[in-house]
Amino acid sequence: MTNKRYGRVGDSPIIGAGTYADARCAVSATGWGEFYIRATAARDICARVELRGDSVKKAADEVVLGLIPKLGGDGGVIALDAQGNFTTPFNSEGMFRGWIDRDGKIHTAIYTE
Repeated sequence: MTNKRYGRVGDSPIIGAGTYADARCAVSATGWGEFYIRATAARDICARVELRGDSVKKAADEVVLGLIPKLGGDGGVIALDAQGNFTTPFNSEGMFRGWIDRDGKIHTAIYTE
């Protein structure tokens, strides 16, 4: 979150809300933390992968593009499954992110590609 108010601490991960990992899924979130806390967003994404068998993309999209905006928040996640599939959905103007593909090529992005 850019231009946050003085005194606001950024990127303080709370397990289950802003960060979560198990053997099937790993998630790191950024954005308006209050909404990610209310939704236990990171854990919710992994639970959808575990319990419903959703792809990591479907699970992350439903939470980040559906649930979080309904609560009034914005932001995004980097989510990865055990097979190396990943997704970076966000519902804000942009989200800084980077990754290395299977061929070792480095990628970075800010806005929707």
